[in-house]
Amino acid sequence: MKSNIMHFVPPVSRDRIISQFPKWYTPEACLQFKEHFHAQVRTACQQSTGTVGMKISKVVVVGDLYVGKTSLINRWDTAGQEKFKCIASAYYRGAEVIITVFDLADIQTLDHTKQWLEDALRENEPVSSFIFLVGTKKDLVSDAVCERTELDAIRFANEMQAEYWSVSAKTGENVKEFFSRVAALAFEQSMIKELEKNAGHVAQIGAGDLIKLEKNIMEIPEGNTQVSLSCC
Repeated sequence: MKSNIMHFVPPVSRDRIISQFPKWYTPEACLQFKEHFHAQVRTACQQSTGTVGMKISKVVVVGDLYVGKTSLINRWDTAGQEKFKCIASAYYRGAEVIITVFDLADIQTLDHTKQWLEDALRENEPVSSFIFLVGTKKDLVSDAVCERTELDAIRFANEMQAEYWSVSAKTGENVKEFFSRVAALAFEQSMIKELEKNAGHVAQIGAGDLIKLEKNIMEIPEGNTQVSLSCC
């Protein structure tokens, strides 16, 4: 069975391979506590077709200006720039993952995350998207301030039905772990849907139970960033 996008890609670097299900940041605000990929997904991944099947998941990153959205994505080795002054609903539509971002050093940006999420969810089916709440610029605040802010953030995350993460794009703290978590959850959900849709058939997506992360960013309006994570 062919996946949505098929093409040849060069060998993936070892630091971008996910062979174990990535762990959550904190159990107080976690979407799933599982530690392994779904058995059917593992089986499908072990089927070799001689080609590499790419699984594309649409990830939308939203939040106030200057909270570090672009820096976060740039740290993930992508390229993009915010240029426009308004956003069209098409950029939100069909998002498998919605990442709402706030500045750990500016508590007001946390207050605005619910509105950003509401705008994004308006263009998507209920419970169709994984939701993440991410505090950025962790390097700019003390441990004590970060801890206090995270208590509020975790409360927000629970209300938003989101998984919470705290990161620093400057130092790279938790960035790789966060995007690996995003990719793994989105990939597994995509595979499970495909397996359910094609019951009785084998979803062959490549050789080995590995996930490869590819980069591709679209330039979209001010205040928002959209990035696609490709997994295979």
